[in-house]
Amino acid sequence: MSRPYPLRPAAGSGGIDFAKTLNEQQLAAVTAPPGAHLVIAGAGSGKTRTLTYRVGWLLEQGYRPGEILLLTFTNKAAREMLDRVNSLLPGAAEGLWSGTFHSIGHRILRRHPELVGFAQGFTIMDREDQEELIESVVARMGLRSKDKRFPKGEVLAELFSLGCNTGETLRTLLARRYRYFIDLEEQIALVASAYESRKKEVNSLDFDDLLSKTHELLLTNPEIAATYQRRFRAILVDEYQDTNRLQAGLIDTLAAAHRHIMVVGDDAQSIYSWRGADFANILEFPKRYPDATLHRIETNYRSVPQILELANASIANNPRQFPKELRAVRKPSLSKPALVPLATNNEQASFIAQRVLELHDEGFDFREIAVLYRAHYHSMEIQLEFTRRGIPFGITSGLRFFEQAHIKDVAAFLKFAINPNDEVAFKRMVRLLPGIGSKTAETLWKQAVKTIGGRRCFPLLEHGCKPPAKSLGAWSQLIGTLASLTPEEKPAPPSEMITAITKSLYDDYMQNKFANYEARRDDLMTLGNYARQFDETEEFLAQLTLLGGTETSEVTGRDDEEDRVCLSSIHQAKGLEWQAVFLAWLTEGMFPGTRSMDDQNALEEERRLFYVGVTRCKEELYLTYPELRLNAAYGEAFQRPSRFLEELPGHLTERWDVSRAIAQYTPQFGKQSSKKERFHQEFDPADESQEIPWED
Repeated sequence: MSRPYPLRPAAGSGGIDFAKTLNEQQLAAVTAPPGAHLVIAGAGSGKTRTLTYRVGWLLEQGYRPGEILLLTFTNKAAREMLDRVNSLLPGAAEGLWSGTFHSIGHRILRRHPELVGFAQGFTIMDREDQEELIESVVARMGLRSKDKRFPKGEVLAELFSLGCNTGETLRTLLARRYRYFIDLEEQIALVASAYESRKKEVNSLDFDDLLSKTHELLLTNPEIAATYQRRFRAILVDEYQDTNRLQAGLIDTLAAAHRHIMVVGDDAQSIYSWRGADFANILEFPKRYPDATLHRIETNYRSVPQILELANASIANNPRQFPKELRAVRKPSLSKPALVPLATNNEQASFIAQRVLELHDEGFDFREIAVLYRAHYHSMEIQLEFTRRGIPFGITSGLRFFEQAHIKDVAAFLKFAINPNDEVAFKRMVRLLPGIGSKTAETLWKQAVKTIGGRRCFPLLEHGCKPPAKSLGAWSQLIGTLASLTPEEKPAPPSEMITAITKSLYDDYMQNKFANYEARRDDLMTLGNYARQFDETEEFLAQLTLLGGTETSEVTGRDDEEDRVCLSSIHQAKGLEWQAVFLAWLTEGMFPGTRSMDDQNALEEERRLFYVGVTRCKEELYLTYPELRLNAAYGEAFQRPSRFLEELPGHLTERWDVSRAIAQYTPQFGKQSSKKERFHQEFDPADESQEIPWED
């Protein structure tokens, strides 16, 4: 295929020496001729490097910066790539169209807003603004009253966003994600329509409009579409496995003229279907572009061979994929990944904490260690154990377990139940009821003080306080719940309180308030599990206060200024790496999750999630699971090891029976000892003061 412009000076005469700086597979992708290209870049294989050098190659072939479109998922990624291009060819990338899907959509929409029903000077709503506007629509339509439950703006915003990005109908989404609102389908559809009209009235777009309205603009205005299709002679897309249906459609529309498109990603790391990403986009790219060239980049620069062997063996169980074999550059480690069964979830936390301290003694910085898990609530016991032992840690979500809104809400009920003088707890509790804001909460508090005077005579509040008519039913239910928590002046145990509060009031509140209702419900079950070790609610609440008052600043991966262990869900850890990684809670029902086990597509994504967790690790990998789980609702429950562990060939891991470490203690010394042997060396059975967290 002929080149669009004469070549610029070749390598050796001021250009980039591509052959010297890239491996063979990277070089083949970077220097491929114009056309459709699918680059499957395995974990740790230099994906960003490949994209960056591809831009440099295009510039050296004579492409003008304004003819190249580089799409990323984060502004940080776009900046990093531009910086790298400018370091390769100083000043050559000025004018490049580079940014997130939403930023590029915004750039196009600013030029033609009237063609999609908006005026020049439109504003963009953030999620909070969007929720407020939706709430105003619901209020105008009179859909929420004391007799009617109706989803909050946060839930509706999430629902509308999913529909926009996936193309699924409202009915399908309700059946798949929000079954408890399926009887409200007609009303929700009316809200969605009215919301679209209101956005135009106030001349504001929400975040999803930056994609959907851009695509609408191109599909309904062929002459404008042709302008951008001619402009972008080369389109490059980062993290293509994470695109949703709308993003893929927008890319295909822009690439229609030249069909010169390179998408880079890893089908084995497609893990975001819950937020709309469509695995089929990368899997079916060769069908949409039959002339596409497939490039595999399989050389891994991150992990030791033993970790890659395990990752390769695991992902091979997924039938739908582009087969690849990650190959290590690094030399083999002295030991294999450790498979560590523990007796209980508390013992799992103790082992992880103990091993983290030992790794630190061996020379690992805390910041080079991560504990990863399937869901955020899996980290609760680990957070507690780290806090007890003084191990510095950060949470990628920003909020620690006990500082989340739903945890603090339920704690407010408990605080007021045992101490009716707690004004702050009372006000937080009553503000959860419909129609009660800060001003009304203050009035109710004054009435409560006069009525019960700090005593646990909660039934008196039924007539001693005058809540708004809208909240009468909920108020009566609240009083009944409070009375049931303190029979005969003696409060129930904290675990029973949590169960009663959730069932009687808070579960309905969460369904209407939070888009991630099921995750928060699981959090409260975990809170109930933890509370079982306390007989007195006062002691339980004291522990929550102490733990909630510790360091809470957000950790977004590694923080070079603070030496602390990273606790993260695997979803949030994608793209990051650590020297040592613990993968916790590897049991059936936890990882993979219960809701994924009967759905083959969901199960494959769970396996990809496991693969992502494994490939975050550079050197020392620990796979842990408890054989017994303490459950507040059903007592003790035996746990089966995750199928992702049972699928692994036995020779790929080294089993640690740490629950029997005392009986099996056999000191071993020598420079070639494995990490298992180092663990046993550090345990001295003659030292009665030594902490043995795994002892029954």
